[in-house]
Amino acid sequence: MSQPLQIGPHPVDPPVVLAPMAGITNAPFRTLCREFSGGRGLFVSEMITTRALVERNAKTMRLVHFDDSEKPRSIQLYGVDPETVGRAARMIAEENLADHIDLNFGCPVPKVTRRGGGSALPYKRPLLRAILRSAVGNAGGLPVTMKMRKGIDDDHLTYLDAGRIAVDEGVTAIALHGRTAAQHYGGEADWSAIARLKETVPEIPVLGNGDIWSADDALRMVRETGCDGVVVGRGCLGRPWLFADLAAAFDGRGPEAYTRPSLREVAEVMLRHARLLGEWQEDEARGVIDFRKHVAWYTKGFTVGSEARRALATAGSLDELATLLDGVDLDQPWPLGADGPRGRTSGRNRVVLPDGWLDDPNATACVDADAELATSGG
Repeated sequence: MSQPLQIGPHPVDPPVVLAPMAGITNAPFRTLCREFSGGRGLFVSEMITTRALVERNAKTMRLVHFDDSEKPRSIQLYGVDPETVGRAARMIAEENLADHIDLNFGCPVPKVTRRGGGSALPYKRPLLRAILRSAVGNAGGLPVTMKMRKGIDDDHLTYLDAGRIAVDEGVTAIALHGRTAAQHYGGEADWSAIARLKETVPEIPVLGNGDIWSADDALRMVRETGCDGVVVGRGCLGRPWLFADLAAAFDGRGPEAYTRPSLREVAEVMLRHARLLGEWQEDEARGVIDFRKHVAWYTKGFTVGSEARRALATAGSLDELATLLDGVDLDQPWPLGADGPRGRTSGRNRVVLPDGWLDDPNATACVDADAELATSGG
């Protein structure tokens, strides 16, 4: 049996966390992952921007709604202004919007880093400290965690300094993606960095993230790095049942307990996913359209012709999606090719940053107000 991960007052057993992913980890997808896990683990919302939350943006307020079965409720916040982050944390606490707050310092996309946010922000140590202090100080006792990358690039690593600052400011746990912002999602994750962070901040739990494509990968990461738990992102795309495998693995059950669905069983999950999206958006057609991006992930490795894949990815209703699935050979067993990397695998050689951002890591920095994104989830 695994040791429970403790996030503040909340035990997380198995020590597995669903990584926040824009446009993916909405309530319907969290429902599927949670059901497969038997309700065990921690399932984090899409990224919520602090500005949008405090301004009560309509889309954002829908994204922070949790089903009654979600315990604990976990919100990931993105923010660059200490005051706004503090206001958002206080709002979450006072209005009982969630039970746990995670802070995003790992996003590598240019629209975020060019304004000093996401994985660019920890380079400015005083700003990182101010944001963490404001979040923890206004969270009303809710546990505050953070997710980050190794740094901007190999010449500008920030994760060890950021880890010590986090401990100083009362952060409950840290998740580290073993890549730099420059790597984006390319190359291999550096698990040795996760081990070094754990050695640097033994006072609090450290969670590892990056290249967990199977339950066995998760066990190996814990064994090799000494981390206290794992964060799973792209590995569960089109495979919400991965959380069943993770629960089995951390319970000590072997590969014979892992889920290996036939294409017919996968098709049933696909239809349920699309149906849940429609119910959540109160519009069946919008739900099916939103589901389209999941088609390639669910069908990865199966023998589904390119024409059938295109048709499935352009379906406009549940009936059409069901009819198209019925036209595929659904009696295929789980294929060997369905395991392994999925989702984005691209890398970048250069991170887009504000002018002069790298001049002095200890300089007091104020990020432009435009970096406080006005909408959430992407």
